Amino acid sequence: MSQDEEVPARVRWARLRFAVIGQLLESPPEKGELAARIAELSARTWRHPTTGEARRFSAKTIERLYYAVRGANDPFALLARKIPEHAGTHPSISAELGKAIDKQYQEHPRWSYQLHYDNLLVLAKEDAQLGTVPGYAAVRRFMKAHGMYRVKKRARGKETKTTVVPRETRSYEVPYVNALWHFDFHEGKRQVLTASGERVTPYLLGVLDDCSRLCCHAQWYLDRENTEDLIHGLKQAFQKRKLCRSILSDQGSPMKAAETTEGLERLSIVQYLTLANSPEQNGKQEHFWTLVEGRLMPMLEGEPVLTLELLNRATQAWVEQEYHRTVHSELKKTPLARYLEGPDVGRACPSTEILNRAFRMEVTRTQRRSDGTCTVEGVRFEVPSAYRTLQKLRIRVARWDLSSVDLVDPRTGQHLVTLLPLDKAKNADRVRRTLPEAEAKPVAAKKPAGIAPLLRALMAEYAATGLPPAYLPKDTSNDPDEEDR
Repeated sequence: MSQDEEVPARVRWARLRFAVIGQLLESPPEKGELAARIAELSARTWRHPTTGEARRFSAKTIERLYYAVRGANDPFALLARKIPEHAGTHPSISAELGKAIDKQYQEHPRWSYQLHYDNLLVLAKEDAQLGTVPGYAAVRRFMKAHGMYRVKKRARGKETKTTVVPRETRSYEVPYVNALWHFDFHEGKRQVLTASGERVTPYLLGVLDDCSRLCCHAQWYLDRENTEDLIHGLKQAFQKRKLCRSILSDQGSPMKAAETTEGLERLSIVQYLTLANSPEQNGKQEHFWTLVEGRLMPMLEGEPVLTLELLNRATQAWVEQEYHRTVHSELKKTPLARYLEGPDVGRACPSTEILNRAFRMEVTRTQRRSDGTCTVEGVRFEVPSAYRTLQKLRIRVARWDLSSVDLVDPRTGQHLVTLLPLDKAKNADRVRRTLPEAEAKPVAAKKPAGIAPLLRALMAEYAATGLPPAYLPKDTSNDPDEEDR
C-alpha cells in the first residue's frame, strides 16, 4: 500500500504553520528576543500548501500563532484550519424539498442524478412550497449523503539521487532538554541465539536527548530496521520520558514511512532528516554506538549463549546504572544530572491508546454498498450500519497490525469507530437488524405515479405550439372488403 497523496487542506495548512512556529517551540526565545526571532521568520519565504507559490507571513501573524499554541499540549491540531459550522449539513435544501427528493428517488431509483435534478426544477415550478432548488452539485451531495445512490440495472445472463552541496561542518547543541532527540539503528557486532537454534545479527534502536545526551530508550530487535520496530521503540521512549519537540534521524525507509511521519505530526513533533551522505549531522548517536561496542559488548564476551532477552536486560542495566551516571567529557556532568537540571520544554506523554492511534497512516477507501465492507491490505473490514451512507472512508492503519483499523472524520481527523475484520462465520447466524430508513418506508420501491414531471412539461410545451404530432399513425383495423378479396 502506498502512502495516500490526497492530504486534506486542513493538514497541509497545519504543516505549514507548524513549520514556522515549531522553531520557536523547540527553542523558546529568551526575554527580549521574541521580536527579533519573529522578524527573522517573517523575512523568510514559505511554500503555499495549495498553489506551491512562495509566500510570507507577517510578523503579527506569526506572533498571533505563537501565543495561540505556546502553552498548548497539541499545537499541531490548533494550527489546522477551522471547520465551517455548516460542514456536513445541507442548509440550501429545505425540509419540503428534501422530502420531494426522497419521494422521487423511491419512485425512480434508476434515474441519474442529472435526471433527478431536472425533474426537481419542474416540480419546484409546480409547487411553490418546495422553494428554490439549489445547484446540481448541492442536490447530488444531499442524495449521496442520505444513501440515495443510483441503482444500476443488472445485465441479463451476468453475475452479478540528489546532489549535496558542500557545507561547513560545525558542532551544535540545543539549550533545552527534550527540545531535540536523535534516533537511529545500529547493526550489532555479535550474533544472538534464537529459540529455533539460529544465530541472528540483532539491531539496536537508540533514542538520545541532544541537550543532556540521556538515552531515552534502547532496545535490540531481531529483524533488520523496519517501521514496526521503530514505532515500538519510540512509543516506549515517550512513555519513559516525555514528548519531545523535534526529532532528527537519517533518511532510512522506516524514518520516512507514512506511519512515522504522520504519527509525529499528530503528536506535534517536528521531524528533521539528515542530508544524504552526512552522518556527522547525527554524530552524538554515532558516539553512543562507540560506547555500546566499547564497554557493553566486551562485558558479554564470556557469555557463551547470548540470547535477545539477555542482551536487552544487560543493555537496560548498563544504560541506567553506568551510562547515565558517568560524567560526560563535554558536559562536565552526568547525562542524568543534566537532564534533571533543565530547562525542559517536553510535554506530558498521552495514553498508550492515543499513541497507538497516532502512529498510523491515513488512507481513503471506498465502501462496498452491497455488504458494507472495505478492503485494506487485502483484508476486508466490516463498517457499522451507522456509517453505511459514507461512500469514501478515511481510515488509519498500521500495516504490520491488521487486527483493527480506525475510521476517522475526514474533516477534523477525530476518531469515530474501530473497524474489525469481517467475521463470516459470525454473520452466518442469519440475524439481521432492520435499517432505520426501512422502518419508515416500504421495503418495495414505489411504482411511478403517472408521467414524470419533466416529460409532462415537455408534452405541454409541445402541445402549446399548436403543431400536430410529427408522425403518421398506422391504421391497424381490419377491413372486411380486404378479407373478401
